[in-house]
Amino acid sequence: MSRVGKKTIKLPDGVKAVLHPDRIEFEGKKGKLSSPLYPGIQAALEGNVLSLKRADDSKEQKALHGLCRSLAQNAVLGLSAGFSKQLEIVGVGYRAKVEKNRLEMNLGFAKPVVYDIPEGIEIVAEKPTFLTIRGIDKQLVGHVAYEIKSFRKPDPYKQKGLRYAGEKLIKKERKVGVTGA
Repeated sequence: MSRVGKKTIKLPDGVKAVLHPDRIEFEGKKGKLSSPLYPGIQAALEGNVLSLKRADDSKEQKALHGLCRSLAQNAVLGLSAGFSKQLEIVGVGYRAKVEKNRLEMNLGFAKPVVYDIPEGIEIVAEKPTFLTIRGIDKQLVGHVAYEIKSFRKPDPYKQKGLRYAGEKLIKKERKVGVTGA
């Protein structure tokens, strides 16, 4: 069996699962999520333990087995604890603020960058230079963090821009001795 796929998923208190032939729907105190079941993968719920089985031992089925289990585990974790990503804003005059459902960032451009926060995501500007992105869907939280970071990627020479909290950057030395001749 797949190492990831053979592990069972224990549903915490307050999270319920409903099995369908093509998906698993989870419901908890934070909301609802669904996880796909690809062809050849079956789910079984015994009490509060969810297990996944595959039809055969082909390479594709092994890969889908682990994938379905990981997606289901992420849905359970999202409904019980949630996910978060943190971004640091580095640069003179670079800052962000959240108003209603919009994130406004000054990133050295002529006009501020305005980002509409999608449904199911919460962005908190703890300081003007530190953002926390929270939500129950792990994929959506990561995608939103990537989109925000892409507005001003870190400069390898001056280290200015948006980066994940704790991200290590390699600083490049300036080019020396380059002439037009």
